[in-house]
Amino acid sequence: MTFQLSEKTFKVPVDLFIENRQRLIEDLKTKVPQNSAVLLQGGIEKNRYNTDAADLPFRQESYFFWTFGVNESEFYGSIDVSTGKTTLFAPRLDPSYAIWDGKINDEKYFKEKYAVDEVVFNDSEQTIAQKLKALAVKQVYLLRAENTDSGDVLVEPKFAGSQDFQVNTELLYKVMAELRVIKSEKEINVMRYASKIASEAHRAAMKHMKPGLYEYQLESLFRHTSYYHGGCRHLAYTCIAATGCNGSVLHYGHANAPNDKFIKDGDMCLFDMGPEYNCYASDITTSFPSNGKFTEKQKIVYNAVLDANLAVLKQAKPGVRWTDMHILSEKVILEHLKKAGLIVGDVDKAVEARVGAVFMPHGLGHLIGLDVHDCGGYMGDATPRSTLPGLKSLRTTRTLMERMAITIEPGCYFIDFLLDEALADPVKSAFLVKAEIDKYRGSGGVRIEDDVIIRASGNENLSDLPRTVEEIENFMASGEWTERVIESRVSEFLSK
Repeated sequence: MTFQLSEKTFKVPVDLFIENRQRLIEDLKTKVPQNSAVLLQGGIEKNRYNTDAADLPFRQESYFFWTFGVNESEFYGSIDVSTGKTTLFAPRLDPSYAIWDGKINDEKYFKEKYAVDEVVFNDSEQTIAQKLKALAVKQVYLLRAENTDSGDVLVEPKFAGSQDFQVNTELLYKVMAELRVIKSEKEINVMRYASKIASEAHRAAMKHMKPGLYEYQLESLFRHTSYYHGGCRHLAYTCIAATGCNGSVLHYGHANAPNDKFIKDGDMCLFDMGPEYNCYASDITTSFPSNGKFTEKQKIVYNAVLDANLAVLKQAKPGVRWTDMHILSEKVILEHLKKAGLIVGDVDKAVEARVGAVFMPHGLGHLIGLDVHDCGGYMGDATPRSTLPGLKSLRTTRTLMERMAITIEPGCYFIDFLLDEALADPVKSAFLVKAEIDKYRGSGGVRIEDDVIIRASGNENLSDLPRTVEEIENFMASGEWTERVIESRVSEFLSK
């Protein structure tokens, strides 16, 4: 079977997950002994705090989804590495499920839907162990994964009878995370669709923007477009719909800053929002003036960031270290700021003094896939995380590789805390022109973010948006942007 929310959305082939499993098996065959199996545990649907209800539909755990493509909760899955035999262990649902939640499906349904060799209902505590013994399994590899950004740990599955096997919780994370870093072409097809829907939702927000609205109203429109036209039921992260001074709050939009500002004429908008489709994420940021016309100061900042984005897009090739691309983006932005009179002195020395981090304190970008900040950033040939401003925020320091999916998202912000700190620093302040910088305080910031597939033949930018000053102004001033227009554009994309 395939996943497709309707005939108006993208069709995800089950072969995507068959291919993922085969990649995993081929890698493990060189690393594990005979009679070895992988056992993974899927996610568990949870209610909100002390209630019997959830506010969002269940979303599968990403490693499990990468392997099996299963959308339902409380599944386990095993793979016999020697034979390739794949077994899903499905939860036995109470008969009342048919009343409250719908049809109860049998083993044949799940076997065909997910293209596995066998489906077994997990009826007893010993079901999994008994099945593994029947397959003559001696070694069981469990996934224990630590996130290098948050420090959170995905703990290994627990199953009765595990003491009867040799259990390894070290190897699988290294193997699976590395496999997820390099996307298959089938995965890229899904990500291309998710980014297309994100682009159309961003276009809708730009076209409907006008002073007098509230930020949350544009977030609402983005959500509507993503789901109504793209079938994207989940977003990949919390929407950032920042305008004016809020554009300098890097992760604006959270509970304490809930996209609630009244949008004024002349505000610069910074919208960082992305839906996910069938668990594959998009992450795109647009920056544009609320009234559709850039001021001269807004042009200076915007063009600095755009040139940095384009410079990295051109030079980010297989074999290039991501840290070097971050430094490149800083240099480009600082060259523009120097030309505009905000900084003085030698740009290379300013970069060395970490002046770039005063204006861009975050990392240049991150791996993206089944998670918006995807795994593997500090694996492979990654260098240790820096302790220096800006560089310490990099989510990866790896050398780029063919078919890596990564965001390119340089930014330039006027953050009072960082500006005041830099102006009080004898080294950094030597490069800063306070009188000129003060003219930009309170203006927020600019970020331009694209989802990019690294290719030796030329990188593929998955975003589809007006990006230059002229393109944005012309787009915002052009004709109506109706539901029919969006539907037609999505349909055209799907027909290619």
